[in-house]
Amino acid sequence: MSGTLFLDYASLAALALLTLALLLAVLQIVRGETLPDRVLGLDLLTMLGAGYIGVIAVRTGILLYVDIAIALALAGFLATLAFARYVQHRGERNGSRIEGEGR
Repeated sequence: MSGTLFLDYASLAALALLTLALLLAVLQIVRGETLPDRVLGLDLLTMLGAGYIGVIAVRTGILLYVDIAIALALAGFLATLAFARYVQHRGERNGSRIEGEGR
């Protein structure tokens, strides 16, 4: 088996696993009981999108896609941080403690 053929099979397997993870993330968003559960599902979708772009970069050989995947991952990370800050302030404003907080 040549290296090119192996890389083709590996990238197809990666796309299949990413698709399965995408379906599970959508299930998490739909069935999430709380708002943070749903936001984590959306963050997972963002990271899976970066993964898809990374696999496409490997399959096509166009390295610009890697930069796009990094930018998408950074945007998703910053959005998750902003949401965590929003939830923290909302909890402080309502006078309730956030579950898992150590204070």
